[in-house]
Amino acid sequence: MRKAMGARDETEPRVEYDGTMWRIRSLEAASTVLRARHRTTQAGFTAEKIPRGYFRKHPILISDGDEHDAQRREVARYFAPAVVSAKYGDFINERAQTVVDRAVANGGLRLDEAALNYSVDVTAEIVGLTESSIDAMAERLVGFFRQPPVDLAAPGMGRTRRQWIQAAVNGLLPIGRFYLRDVRPAIASRRSRRRDDVLSHLLSAGYSTADILVECVTYGTAGMVTTREFITMACWHLLTDAELGRRYIESSQPVRLTILEEIIRLDPVVGHLYRRAQADVEVSDDGCPHTISAGDLIDVCVRQTNTDPQAMGTAPETIIPGRDLGRGKAATGLSFSDGAHACPGQPLALYETDALLHKLLAARPRLLREPAISWDNVIEGYRLRGLDLSLLERSRPAATDRSAPQHGRGQPQSPAVDHSGLRMTL
Repeated sequence: MRKAMGARDETEPRVEYDGTMWRIRSLEAASTVLRARHRTTQAGFTAEKIPRGYFRKHPILISDGDEHDAQRREVARYFAPAVVSAKYGDFINERAQTVVDRAVANGGLRLDEAALNYSVDVTAEIVGLTESSIDAMAERLVGFFRQPPVDLAAPGMGRTRRQWIQAAVNGLLPIGRFYLRDVRPAIASRRSRRRDDVLSHLLSAGYSTADILVECVTYGTAGMVTTREFITMACWHLLTDAELGRRYIESSQPVRLTILEEIIRLDPVVGHLYRRAQADVEVSDDGCPHTISAGDLIDVCVRQTNTDPQAMGTAPETIIPGRDLGRGKAATGLSFSDGAHACPGQPLALYETDALLHKLLAARPRLLREPAISWDNVIEGYRLRGLDLSLLERSRPAATDRSAPQHGRGQPQSPAVDHSGLRMTL
């Protein structure tokens, strides 16, 4: 039932070392690595190439140890399940309904494009980037990921000098625009009046402008990239599996969330998590011990750990909501990582995905075109583009005013696109 298969999806050996990198495909061994606090550090997302001397506080994505733990505790309250539901639930549901209403009015939508603006909109509200246009901000964040390929195991991460220059230009220009048009106005607004959001917290905690910019890039891109792909992938599964889709539509929210957890377990957005061993780490797979030496690079192969038959039970490559898992195993596998760098935004990602998809599927869309799959080398995840849905049977005249601002922002819009004779506008 898996839809996204990578080029490096071998399931054996479960633990191997090829002289340059450890590859971990066993859930037990992978959990040991990710939970090895102080003995492994973040090595993915080119974290080891990010200069640290410019920051008063290390960015949460690349920091480790006590400083990272303190940062996690400080921001956890913005992403806790109860907070997401009670504080942001109405906002998220309102935005989700707006997406669906426009799709019905226009006779259809391209879901990956709608999911982009929707996910950026939700993330921006929680982070505090509320002083600029959402659709323009989304384009600036997308631009950050137009990067040359990277190979963490190769010298120079597999990039030539020219490619590193290209990576700097491709990354710094969008970040510069993101700062000038999105972050700086939000900082100015919160310097005059604090609000209950992440950006206000960072200001009160003494973060410098550079620190805040990097954190906003982290939250913005993580909230945008992973949730956008997850929404598209989950919808694809639910529309191509009639029984699963029917069960999802008819179920209560807790049951719907278990379905979404199984989908992201089977098709995790990020397929590889990288760590650097700072001390020897002992791992075991099926009773066989292995010693990862200090300095070694580790690739946690998420798609394989998530379908590890020794951990996931019956039919691990099928979707079985509420599957019987042993104690200590997450229903999502390692899709949201584990240990010190476990994703704090997991409750938010599941909640906002459910809010949009439950409303969208209730409108009885028809799948016009399945998405094309490509791979993002920087985040080691899939891209899904071109999932087109028709809602012509439910269409009505489009609203005349589609750009009235809310919360200081214009509503997301996209240009019309023409596919297979059906003209659709978001």
